[in-house]
Amino acid sequence: MSTAVTGTTGQAERFRLGAVIITMGNRPAELAALIDSVRAQQGAEVELAVVANGAPLPPLPPGVRTAELPENLGIPGGRNVGIELFGPNGRDVDAVLFLDDDGRLPGTDSARLLREAFTADPELGIVSFRIADPDTGETQRRHVPRLRASDPLRSSRVTTFLGGASAVRCAVFEQAGQLPAEFFYAHEETDLAWRALDAGWSIDYRADIVLHHPTTSPARHATYFHNVARNRVWLARRNLPVPLVPLYLCTWMLLTLVRRPSGEAWKAWRAGFREGWRTPAGERRPMRWRTVWRLTRLGRPPVI
Repeated sequence: MSTAVTGTTGQAERFRLGAVIITMGNRPAELAALIDSVRAQQGAEVELAVVANGAPLPPLPPGVRTAELPENLGIPGGRNVGIELFGPNGRDVDAVLFLDDDGRLPGTDSARLLREAFTADPELGIVSFRIADPDTGETQRRHVPRLRASDPLRSSRVTTFLGGASAVRCAVFEQAGQLPAEFFYAHEETDLAWRALDAGWSIDYRADIVLHHPTTSPARHATYFHNVARNRVWLARRNLPVPLVPLYLCTWMLLTLVRRPSGEAWKAWRAGFREGWRTPAGERRPMRWRTVWRLTRLGRPPVI
């Protein structure tokens, strides 16, 4: 074995991983199975942090870092609390995994693959896993973070990531900030992804790193249509150059109409869209035009 290969292997082994799991306390059996799957990973131990988001902490194994929040801060807010359980911006580890509490890592090599990916590519900031149904093996089209989603088994560079099945290098939080807590649910990953790409980081979709998760519909969340519309407006107002804001939002309004939402869904969508314009969107940091071109070359210009 060459010195270079030995050095790379040693560097990967020293790369520290932490996993953040947020829970509402209503899936204790699934949470326990997920924790077991994280602890079964090959190589150095993956540190664990569990955030009870507006619910009591369930029984947990020793050594797990915990936070019990008195109110539900939403998905990005809860994950940000989890990041801080590893020190400011997660500095106790090198990268943080975000895992849904009803998911499970079926393989024991996921942590090893992540360590190797991050150490082999210093510009890799975020890795998005493939989500597969544990019974059918199906990967839903919406779980492949690119427009050409017909082949979920193809890995590629992408422009966003899957929030509950991902890993983020902690240096990304230092440079681009954490998830937008005010979004509560929907599009928080794209907001962070755009800021990370603008800061020079890359994002990979890795089909060989799998999270088992039951097939679900995003509309199961009561506020789905409202938050999707509101947060898309906020996303554009926060991150896009001024000329692209109306193009992006008009495109998504047309796509929403083409999908023929129900009357109640369309009403909620319109209310969220109006709220997105009427309420503060947070700090505006428009991406550079070279980032717009980079997104375009990656197959997803920021008008869709």
